[in-house]
Amino acid sequence: MDSTIVKKEGNKVTLQITVRAEDFKKAVQKSYLKNRKKFNIPGFRKGKAPRKIIEMQYGEGVFYEDAINIVLPEKYDKAVEKHNLEPVDRPDIDIDKIEKDKDLVFTATVTVKPEVSLGDYKGIEVEKIEYNVTDEDVNEEIEKMRDMNSRLISIEDRPVQKDDTVIIDYKGFVGDQQFEGGTAENQTLVIGSNTFIPGFEDQLINANVGDEVEVNVTFPEEYHAENLAGKDAVFYVKIKEIKFKELPELDDEFAKDVSEFDTLEELKNDKRKQMEEISKNRAEKELREKVLDKVVENAEVDIPEAMVDTEIDNMLRDFDFQLRYQGLDLQKYLEFTKGNIEDLRKQMKDDAYNRVKTSLTLEAIGKAEDIEVTDEDLEKEFEKMAESHKTTVEKLKESFKQDNFGYIKNTIKVRKTIDFLVKNAKIA
Repeated sequence: MDSTIVKKEGNKVTLQITVRAEDFKKAVQKSYLKNRKKFNIPGFRKGKAPRKIIEMQYGEGVFYEDAINIVLPEKYDKAVEKHNLEPVDRPDIDIDKIEKDKDLVFTATVTVKPEVSLGDYKGIEVEKIEYNVTDEDVNEEIEKMRDMNSRLISIEDRPVQKDDTVIIDYKGFVGDQQFEGGTAENQTLVIGSNTFIPGFEDQLINANVGDEVEVNVTFPEEYHAENLAGKDAVFYVKIKEIKFKELPELDDEFAKDVSEFDTLEELKNDKRKQMEEISKNRAEKELREKVLDKVVENAEVDIPEAMVDTEIDNMLRDFDFQLRYQGLDLQKYLEFTKGNIEDLRKQMKDDAYNRVKTSLTLEAIGKAEDIEVTDEDLEKEFEKMAESHKTTVEKLKESFKQDNFGYIKNTIKVRKTIDFLVKNAKIA
């Protein structure tokens, strides 16, 4: 097999590939053996007609198409390897010359991974990011724990107040017509939660158990039910039960009940330590993002549309997976939002472009700085993952063995490259 690059324009490369006559002849014979049962030739049992007879009946090139499909992938892959190309989509194939007992010649035009012109990526200046944990922050978290450990107490000796939980029945009308979805029984509602139509909850304040309250509201102009948007409505509401939230005392006993600590002070100190760790990780994450954004901005690269389209495909698959986890899928989501797949692809395009550019830039920096993934790096990563997923290193390795740990290696290399950029940045 011979192959030459006959044209290169931007990210498009055209290869001319010659398949030796002997190799193509073997492919034609394979095609014959594979397809001979499809032909009914008078005087021969099905599948037993000689190749020459079939070619006389149906034409000399009857097996050429399948023979091309047999021989082409291997020859194309070898040509790509020979010229150190990195295709990013399927090639366009044109047959230049095909004759019996002669070389097969074809051209393959393919989009290849672009070269990145790196700008400044060392000494990037970024402002230091800090998130300090205050006493107020800690107290807010303790109050959340207190709220989670509260209990609801039913009362009958006072009217509804803000923050109470009420159990109600109601019927909604627009004019004289009761509307769909405006009726409920034993509905739980927290007064002040703003989960109902604006003005609804306020009109229940000062009502007592057993009272029937006439609530007058106006639906918002942007209400999801178009037949109700902007319309006046009246709800007839019956107060069936009033409950208030009883919070536990904030003392050492509370700390013992909700944690492993004996005192409230110990609980607060532990909560502060957790929050400081979260704040530190958040600041580090945002700093890395800032450095990376500037590095990518400084780089120049002509990104092929095919790479952006492929990334959008990946994003759509991820989005569909997330939706399925929530009991939906992409098709149902589009029906619900009254959208279409093309509009969704357009919405994702800018993000996809930035992801591709970021990936190409990091790859180029990794090559420029000889950043490699060692066996030790790989082993540590598997140990960390095994601990996180509560499994063994051996089981994890087995699940990633198919791609020779390529995904894990790439993840480590990206992280090490960003580590390098942050280490070499100027943080003021």
